Amino acid sequence: MNIDPHFEEGRLIKRYKRFMADVDIGKTVHTVHCPNSGAMLGVLSPGNRVWVSTSANLSRKLAKTLEIIEAEGIMIGVNTHRPNDLVQEAI
Repeated sequence: MNIDPHFEEGRLIKRYKRFMADVDIGKTVHTVHCPNSGAMLGVLSPGNRVWVSTSANLSRKLAKTLEIIEAEGIMIGVNTHRPNDLVQEAI
């Protein structure tokens, strides 16, 4: 599959204000957009592996978006906008 953009791996520090999370990527803390406003109970443990994308849109307040969280060895897509892109690519 040709999925764009490229994802960067990091570690979750915390999520707050429903739409923001702090992620440690390569020893640098980034505040990223969390597009899923749900509670996401069980996946928001500090230290969980996460993957984020970087937007090419320079006018965005937060350049990075939380895409995937790994919890208990299971990768969970948390970007509610991504499934439509994946299905379109698969078709």
